[in-house]
Amino acid sequence: MIRRIIALFFLGFASFSFAQLGGESTYQFLNLISSPRQAALGGKIITNFDKDVTEALYNPASINSDMHNQAALNFSSYLGGITYGTAAYAYTWDRRIQTFHFGVTYINYGEFDGYDLNGVSTGTFKGNEVALSAGYNYNIPFTDFYVGVNAKVITSQLEQYNSIGGALDLGVMYINEDLDFNAALTVRNFGTQFKTYADLKEPLPFEVNFGMSQTLQYIPLRWHVTFENLQQWPIGVSNPARATTDLSGNQTDEKVGFLNNLMRHTILGAELWPDRGFNIRIGYNFRRAEELRILDQRNFSGLSFGVGLKINKMKFSYTHARYTASANSSFFGLQIDLN
Repeated sequence: MIRRIIALFFLGFASFSFAQLGGESTYQFLNLISSPRQAALGGKIITNFDKDVTEALYNPASINSDMHNQAALNFSSYLGGITYGTAAYAYTWDRRIQTFHFGVTYINYGEFDGYDLNGVSTGTFKGNEVALSAGYNYNIPFTDFYVGVNAKVITSQLEQYNSIGGALDLGVMYINEDLDFNAALTVRNFGTQFKTYADLKEPLPFEVNFGMSQTLQYIPLRWHVTFENLQQWPIGVSNPARATTDLSGNQTDEKVGFLNNLMRHTILGAELWPDRGFNIRIGYNFRRAEELRILDQRNFSGLSFGVGLKINKMKFSYTHARYTASANSSFFGLQIDLN
């Protein structure tokens, strides 16, 4: 049964597949990690189906009635002085209409010094982007499949230029309660710019992800596997800094083979005591590890570690993610039960 479901998921996204990755589209902040829990598990985890209201920002199929009156705030001190965060809230109108979800994702690039072509100072300027989302989930009658959609309005302000766009996130999730196994597929950022920065329309960071997770029967541990950016193969390119030169001066570029490309699509994560008041989480992002790897130096890029602690009606989360030897990131989160 599980093999059939996986095969159907892969066939399902095939019709949407086209190449698109970082640096080739606008509104890149839409694919940043949405919560400390997701960051700790390696990023882009899409199979959690519980009270974690922030999960629905990445996969609307995870919206459920357990999220009713849950509010969350998340913040990250990102790289280069950039800060970004998310907020989420869910409300169940009634058991038949299901649950509605609302979210905010923002990023602040900080303050910059501006200069004209002659090097004369033009003062300072700022850059920031915001996405507002509303989501809904539906359980297909008499099945274990859930489908969801997020509708997003995006605004971006970069110095004197601004842009407005819209996008949809689509999600499908299969839940097998007997095996405590979940599988999910997301098609994210399917949309367009309504207003461009300078009369040049750019594509949005379209992304297709597939994930699986399961809680072990005799050990309080839930494993996660995510395959990201399935709309593009290959995902890896040669790094010019890793080219080699022989004694004759002939240069050989780095080779990115099939196995290397496959691993770059893979994210692994594990959560200990996932249903308890205290959780320990660890993850490994192979693409981040490979792209930020320094030759002949071990810097543990791609590794992330986090904890969650519930006190009464509040859940605190913290994650430390390793990027390079000189650049790491911390994620902080708070979820409050308003019931």
